[in-house]
Amino acid sequence: MNLTNWMNDRLPKIVDRLEHDIMNGPEAFADDGLDLAGRNEIYEILDDILAVLFPGYYSREKVARADVNFFIADKLRHISFRMGKHLRDVLNYRCRKDKDCAICNCETRAEEALADLVESLPEIRAVLLDDIKAAHEGDPAAKFFDEIILSYPCVEAIATHRIAHRLYTLGVPIIPRILSERAHSRTGIDIHPGAEIGPRFFIDHGTGVVIGETCRIGANVKIYQGVTLGAKSPLDRDGKPRAGQKRHPDIEDNVIIYANATILGGSTVIGRGAVIGGNTWITKSVPPGECVYCHDRGKNGGGGGCG
Repeated sequence: MNLTNWMNDRLPKIVDRLEHDIMNGPEAFADDGLDLAGRNEIYEILDDILAVLFPGYYSREKVARADVNFFIADKLRHISFRMGKHLRDVLNYRCRKDKDCAICNCETRAEEALADLVESLPEIRAVLLDDIKAAHEGDPAAKFFDEIILSYPCVEAIATHRIAHRLYTLGVPIIPRILSERAHSRTGIDIHPGAEIGPRFFIDHGTGVVIGETCRIGANVKIYQGVTLGAKSPLDRDGKPRAGQKRHPDIEDNVIIYANATILGGSTVIGRGAVIGGNTWITKSVPPGECVYCHDRGKNGGGGGCG
């Protein structure tokens, strides 16, 4: 094959086909009002928010105690300016797609979402400190708080989730998923921003954990690597997506779920204080205080006594 002839004869046809598919596809374009290059800047903004929550741990520079006030104030001004732009972009873009602009002021929505996020940061930090305390108490290998913040993947994953969830509850599109998928790629922990997670949440090891959009998790819950809190099927009996339905389980307070357990279904509830053993497959509710092990799976639809 003559490569020059191929490039002259065949390449234009491939270009035309790709152009046709792209121009008629569902993808967004910059002139649609969405900054398609903005994902990396959103990553940088997330890093700055994490640095505000834990100065010196997530910041790019050393922060002395005497400089904390100035550091936080400077970061929050930069965060507000940059995040405000992206909030306006995604709200405008989605509003036009959904044809809701006639009944919506996207500029006001963006400003309110930004203010809510920034004002919630002290509350988010307080909950994260409880999460870190739970990790310290729940892992005998954890010697110091510093060690947990600096090296445990669950800290970044849960911190990112609590930020993303705040934006999700405010109705901000796209950005919460960008945040959660960045944490997923860095930590191996996949938490949908819609999931509701209570305080003192600890994920030990973490790799392969999946937590679905409509999952509700109570206080003082501990899970291990490979745990899936998922849906039985993304489709209903008619083959249509189950959007807007409760698809993922509820985990009540003080539950422990060991490695590689799979818990599925929107009506499945793991009762307060239950212990779910590793490698179990559960699609029905487990009573409070119950212990479920692999050999108990056939009893009571997935439950079984500890003995």
